[in-house]
Amino acid sequence: MRYIIYARKSTDDEDRQVLSIEAQLKELHEYAQRENLHVCKEVIEAKTAKKPGRPLFNDILFQIERGQAEGVLAWHPDRLARNSVDGGKIIYLIDQKVIKDLRFPTFRFDNNAQGKFMLSIVFGQSKYYIDALSENIRRGIRLKLSKGIWPQWASVGYLNDRKTRSIIIDQGKAPLIRKAFELYSTGSYTLAGIHERINDLGLKTRREKSPAISDYQVMLKNPIYYGVFRYKGETYEGTHEPIITKKLFDKCQQVMQLRGKHKEKQTTAFIFRGLIHCGECGRSITAEVQKGHTYYRCTKRLVRCTQKYIREEELAAQIKEILQKVSLSDDWTEKILNELIKDKNAAVQSSGLRQQNHAMKIKAIDEKISKLIDMYLTGNLILAEYQAKKACFINEKKQLHEDFAAESNNWFEPAKEFVTSLNRARWAMEEGNLESQKEFLKKIGSNFILKERRLSFTTENPYKGLFLIAPYTTWRRG
Repeated sequence: MRYIIYARKSTDDEDRQVLSIEAQLKELHEYAQRENLHVCKEVIEAKTAKKPGRPLFNDILFQIERGQAEGVLAWHPDRLARNSVDGGKIIYLIDQKVIKDLRFPTFRFDNNAQGKFMLSIVFGQSKYYIDALSENIRRGIRLKLSKGIWPQWASVGYLNDRKTRSIIIDQGKAPLIRKAFELYSTGSYTLAGIHERINDLGLKTRREKSPAISDYQVMLKNPIYYGVFRYKGETYEGTHEPIITKKLFDKCQQVMQLRGKHKEKQTTAFIFRGLIHCGECGRSITAEVQKGHTYYRCTKRLVRCTQKYIREEELAAQIKEILQKVSLSDDWTEKILNELIKDKNAAVQSSGLRQQNHAMKIKAIDEKISKLIDMYLTGNLILAEYQAKKACFINEKKQLHEDFAAESNNWFEPAKEFVTSLNRARWAMEEGNLESQKEFLKKIGSNFILKERRLSFTTENPYKGLFLIAPYTTWRRG
C-alpha cells in the first residue's frame, strides 16, 4: 500500500505547541520505517486547518481518488482536519474505500466502524479546541479594549510589552515617526518626499524592512499615534503614551485632504525662488540653470535693474553664516532643556478650581459615552451612528486632556520648542539640506532682500535677541 506523508504547521496560536515540520517529518519517516510502510510522496503545508480550502491537502485527496496512493501518514489526526468539512470528507472517503488506511504515530486508527467513530471523535475534539481557543482569544481582546489597550501587533513606533500585555514607545523609532508627522504637516513634503527623507534616517518596519510610500500614508492616518485607536470600526481611548499631539495629527489630515482635492504642484530644484525680493527694484528673485549651476537673479519685470546674478552655492554660504548665529549644539540643548524642566517642576502649583472644572468636563463626556452605549443596546441607534458619535466623544476627550496639559505648562512648551528649534537649525546647517534651511529662515525672519549679492532680512521675535548679542558666528563655543 502506498502512503502520502502530510506534515502541516500554521503560524496560528493553536499550533504553538505542535512539533515543527522538520520534527514531524523525522517522526513520520522513522514510523514508516518501523512499520514497513511504502511512502510514495511527501507533502508539506504551512496553513491553518480551521477552515476548508487548503490547496495541498485537497490535492492529496484528489491524488488518492485517482488511485495514485491508498493511504495518508500524518503525525496526528488534527494535522488533517480541524474543521467539520475536511473531517467529514475524510471519513466519507474511508466509507467509499477511496482512502484505505490512515496512519499516525500518536493515534491508532482501525478501518472499521469503531475506528471511524473514534476518528470522528478526535476530529470533533480538534474543532472544539479551535472554537474554545477562538472564544478565549476574543474574550481577551474584549478585556484589552475595555482597558484601552491595543490588542494586536504594535504599529511602527511602538513595541509589544510582554509583561504588561500592552504597547510601549520604541525609543529608536518614535522620534522618526514624530519627524514624519512634523514634516508632512508643513505641506512642503509629498508622501514620496517623506518616504525618502525618513527612510534615509533608517526607519524600519516590524519586519526590519524599509516602509513603502503606502505605509507612510497609512501611518499618517493612524490615530494610535496621538493616543486613540480604532478596532473593527469602533474608536477607543488608548492608555498608551502618545508620540504626537492630536493637533499635529489633525494638521496632517488637513494637508492630506487638500492634496487629495488638488493635484500636487510639481517640485522644483529652485529652493529659494519665491522667498526673496530684489533690494533695488522690489521685484521677485527667480532662478535658472546655466552650465550645470543654479543662479538667482532679479526678474527685472518692466523695470531697469542693475543687480547681478548670484550662484546658489554663494547664497547657501550666506544662509549658513546666518544659521550659525542662532544654532545650538546638542550638548547645550540638553543642558538648557534640563534647566527648563527643573524650573517647570519647581513652578508646578496645584490649581484646584481648574482641575475640578477639567474633571467635570471629562466626567460629562464619560456619561455621554455611557448613554450612547445604552441607546445602541436598546436599538435606538444603529451601529454606524454609535461608532461615529463615540469617535467624536473620544476625540473631544483627548483634546480636553491635551488642552489642560498645555495650559498647565503654558510657558514650558513654547520655551522647549524655541530651544529645540535652535538645535534643528544646527542640524539643517550641518546636513546641508537647503529645504530645511529655507523653512528655518521663514521662521526666524521676514522681508528677505537680495542686494549687491548680499542677503538681508527683518528678524522676528524671539530670535531677534540672539542676533543682537552674537558678536561673532561661533559665540556659543567661545
